[in-house]
Amino acid sequence: MDDLDIKLNGAYPGRVVRKDLLHQIKKGTNVPSFVLEFLLAKYCASDDPDEVDAGIAAVFETIQKNYVRPDEANKAQSLVQQKGRHKFIDKVHVTYVEREKRHWAEMENFNSRRIAIPEKFYQDNERLLAGGVWAEATVAHNDVDEDDYAFYIEDLRPIQLSRFNVDEFLAGREQFGRDEWIDVLIRSIGLEPSKLSLRLKFHFLARLFSFVEANYNFIELGPRGTGKSYVFSEFSPYSTLVSGGQASTPVLFYNNARRRVGLVGYWDTVAFDEVGGIKIRDQSSIDILKDYMANGRFSRGFEVIANASLSFVGNIDHSIDQLVNSTQFDLFISLPDSFDLAVMDRFHTYLPGWEMPKNSSEYLTRNYGFITDYLAEAFHRLSRQSSRYEYVNRHCKLGKSVEGRDEVAVKKTVAALLKLIHPVGEPAAEEFNQYLEYAIEGRRRVKEQMNKRKPDDEFARVNLSYINDLGEEVVIWCPESRDAEATQYPKRRVLPGLIQEKTRPRGKAMEQKPAEEMQVKPTPVVPTPQLIDPEPQPPPPAGEEPKEKHFKIFYGDTGYTYEALFGDYLKGAKVLDIEDPYIRSQHQVANFVRFCELVVRIGSVHTINLTTGFDDGSQQKEADEKFQALASSLIDYGIKLNVTYNERQHDREIRLGNGWKIKIGRGFDIYQKPDSWFSIGANDLEKRPCLETIVDIFKDEPG
Repeated sequence: MDDLDIKLNGAYPGRVVRKDLLHQIKKGTNVPSFVLEFLLAKYCASDDPDEVDAGIAAVFETIQKNYVRPDEANKAQSLVQQKGRHKFIDKVHVTYVEREKRHWAEMENFNSRRIAIPEKFYQDNERLLAGGVWAEATVAHNDVDEDDYAFYIEDLRPIQLSRFNVDEFLAGREQFGRDEWIDVLIRSIGLEPSKLSLRLKFHFLARLFSFVEANYNFIELGPRGTGKSYVFSEFSPYSTLVSGGQASTPVLFYNNARRRVGLVGYWDTVAFDEVGGIKIRDQSSIDILKDYMANGRFSRGFEVIANASLSFVGNIDHSIDQLVNSTQFDLFISLPDSFDLAVMDRFHTYLPGWEMPKNSSEYLTRNYGFITDYLAEAFHRLSRQSSRYEYVNRHCKLGKSVEGRDEVAVKKTVAALLKLIHPVGEPAAEEFNQYLEYAIEGRRRVKEQMNKRKPDDEFARVNLSYINDLGEEVVIWCPESRDAEATQYPKRRVLPGLIQEKTRPRGKAMEQKPAEEMQVKPTPVVPTPQLIDPEPQPPPPAGEEPKEKHFKIFYGDTGYTYEALFGDYLKGAKVLDIEDPYIRSQHQVANFVRFCELVVRIGSVHTINLTTGFDDGSQQKEADEKFQALASSLIDYGIKLNVTYNERQHDREIRLGNGWKIKIGRGFDIYQKPDSWFSIGANDLEKRPCLETIVDIFKDEPG
């Protein structure tokens, strides 16, 4: 034992095991590691070499006696018939058969799907009904000839820690330094930390994020043979690994026929192996997946709330260097077509699987680590009973390119790292910044791929950053794509007839130039670019007539109030002719009211003629009521509102009586819906992020 082994055994007596013993008995069996370590803890809880040897012999004997290989199922069934009963170590599932109105147990390697089981077992452990559990099951033979089953479960004990003291776990953690504790966790996975860099250690810990942080969405894509699915199938009895073919709504979320919640209701982590093979034919399943990934809830006739995190692992069979430098392909190339941008945007981190070492005995540790089942129980408690999100929220300041989902992703990742490394106590400032940088990189990798796929600039703010203790902005890069122009400055697809604009700072409107001057040139990569606050165009000097404007408002821009856009052009106008077919729903009429309030402030208009549309009679009736109320209030300010309807109208424009014409692709509907009506920007439109649209303001040609 080295110093860390001695310290770990002293802090957690009886809770640790030599990991080389696991490697020794693991070969030749497909029993999960937490099952084998359950047996090691039972028979090898000693440092005495002779007792360890005897314990290993007892483990092998138990496996030989109680573990059934799949090709020995018939022999095992015959053994039960001859002896009357026998104890097995196997994975047990319970299924309700509706036409028979009863439950049947299934044991995978015992290869029987019609085993009677007492109700108390699946009532006490509902995970038997969703995915199954590994257990010590005593199977007895049924000698009653009239019954339609041969076997029944006489006793069942799930292979899990029977008692866990969270205070004991946290108290033990306080005896270790930060780096020592990271090494303990790495050894508990079965790897030797001295062979790994700190970055690789963080990568291995990232595979555990979904175990400690509820509703966490993790993805890892990389080459084969790096152990991507191992941790989800072997590490914890609170996780389940499913293949792509099982990714259906009844299995994952809710079975309407049985009125039962799916896997997300029973497990801390639901992982998808070979994510590229997922085939989802029903669009509603994708919609439910999006809802659940966004907020941990979904609706199937009624609202279901669950805590399970989702992890997606798969292979990349292409050169990473070629992908990041490709103008057509990206690092999400392995995902199925059904995973659109909305699904991708919900990933909290993307682990670069191409950086992980191939499975090799040289990386395995011979030292002590936590018994897997004990650590899994600790993670389960941290996931359900501990929250570090508010701590993260108070201690980090993110740059202005970090948007809504970016912020959630970064903070959840940092919270997961804190739960793993600092389940008690606080990190040093330098350590916290390390976690923050790692979290930002993982989210930037997601956003860069979305930005390559999106034909507009919705995800263009990829330079995610944070503000350090000195008030300096630190921009974080992904090492594989930092110098890849195709990733940092992806080409945009231009619609026929439209002129592509030059790259410009966010929030800065730019006048159009002749087509020959509009060639797009890549902006040089700057290590730490300065973020520019969005600024609306300044008003012209007093007495000077405003100029024509032709520019584009990008998704997420702020500062574009109606006054900033229209105020200078409304002055002196007496009559406004407005055509917009989509002023009908509640928020559209509300935007029109805001525009009318601006008209009242300007003070020169006496008539507003609005032409709009409707889908049906009831919609027209509701809109009429709103327009009548608005017209009554405008009369008080000497303004008459005339509303007419034209179902065939498509154009959106405002013709001002003073000769100006305004065309906006989205009309008045240029603002994003706020995340909350109690957040900044809900009422102050200067702070409200915009939707993407083109604005043209020009002099109307006579005739």
